[in-house]
Amino acid sequence: MAAGKQRGGRGGPPDGGWGWVIVGCCFMVMVCTRAVTRCVSIFFVEFQAHFGADYAATAWIHSLLDCSTMLCAPVGSLVGSRWSCRAAVVVGGLLASCGLLLSSFATSLEVLYFSAGILTGLGFALCYTPAIALVGCYFQRRKALAYGVAMSGSGIGTFVLAPVVQMLIQLYSWRGALLVLSGFVANLCVCGALLRPIALQEEQCGDISQQDVDKPPKDSVDLLAPPLPPGSSAPRLRRMWRLLSCGEYRFLLLPDFLGLAGSFLFLASGCSLPFVYLVPYALSVGVSHQHAAFLMSILGVIDIMGNITFGWLTDRRCLKPYRLACYVFSVGMEGLCCLFMPLLCSFPLLVSFAVLYGYFDGAYVALIPVVTSDVVGTRYLSSALGVVYFLHAIPYLVSPPIGGWLVDVTGSYTATFFLSGTALLASAVILSAVTGIRRCRHRSDSVLLPSSENRHQGTQAPPPQSI
Repeated sequence: MAAGKQRGGRGGPPDGGWGWVIVGCCFMVMVCTRAVTRCVSIFFVEFQAHFGADYAATAWIHSLLDCSTMLCAPVGSLVGSRWSCRAAVVVGGLLASCGLLLSSFATSLEVLYFSAGILTGLGFALCYTPAIALVGCYFQRRKALAYGVAMSGSGIGTFVLAPVVQMLIQLYSWRGALLVLSGFVANLCVCGALLRPIALQEEQCGDISQQDVDKPPKDSVDLLAPPLPPGSSAPRLRRMWRLLSCGEYRFLLLPDFLGLAGSFLFLASGCSLPFVYLVPYALSVGVSHQHAAFLMSILGVIDIMGNITFGWLTDRRCLKPYRLACYVFSVGMEGLCCLFMPLLCSFPLLVSFAVLYGYFDGAYVALIPVVTSDVVGTRYLSSALGVVYFLHAIPYLVSPPIGGWLVDVTGSYTATFFLSGTALLASAVILSAVTGIRRCRHRSDSVLLPSSENRHQGTQAPPPQSI
């Protein structure tokens, strides 16, 4: 074991080899989690007709599924870090499969809230974050490309599953379709069995993170901590501060990560609404059921192109320093697409929306782990991704029901898509502002630093001139 650790410690991430098996497993995890979650919107009309519910009540199923997946993402990170990514994904696959199995026997929306929403979402959470984080530990030089291929599973899965789910509903009703999906999601256990831990993963990541995250000196922790009043709670608060300053969640103190986190809140508020309401909106403007489901397939296959092309492009030397700008651009374009959505009232026009929105959705989804890794370093990537996806939870929970309530109140989908576009544009603006402030700060620091050095050197003898 020691020899193995030493061999692993001499080199960096392999950037290939078994890493491509990890990428393939992460790809299948995306198919079985995110693609299946997107296809839940195809059941939307079926649930409404069977249970006689309105838009807002039915939207809670999708909201709880998305919210549980993201809310429990830190649990997936914790299980993957303390035990193994393999154990987390296998257990998650069993939970998700059981949740969909129970959903096929549901007798009310409340049962679906628990089985398809909470239980399945918890299973997805245990699979989602560990699989994504493990890709980052196997790749460094081609990280964006590896993540682009892995995250494209969401788009490919949507492209394949959307018409298949629609066909299953027509052949076996929604109960039979959920039963088949339950068996399909059980393949997560097979993917988990192939997630082999990398030797000396923590040491490799530690070397990288020391370059990415500036560590304060040990003596500076108490200096950074704010003065606390005397009392019984002061030692406890100091221990919490030390945990944030020196523990695995130290990245929470980075201003850049806090700005990134704020933008994620608005991003999550807007990005899920088009996936929930694209099919119902298409049906409301006279598009057939088959064509409406085909829109999800188009969105999915274009999503793949965004995943892979943006992953490949941002790995190029000319664009690598501008990954964050590419991410902001893709989110902003998504927001503009949603603002123009109410003007699209025919199938050909909705195809154009699916193409544009799908491409930029794939682009930003592939860049989320890359941008997060650039900000916090590889050592903290698993914990940071848990926090990032946790921040998606509450917006994922409330935004679809709010969108459904707007449809019920206004009688149209205009306000819902305006809400989505505004939230996405706000996310892009916030991150652009944070990036601009950071560059101005760095520029001012670079100006002040040479002047202070010159003053310091002015009191000393001039250095010898080199010939």
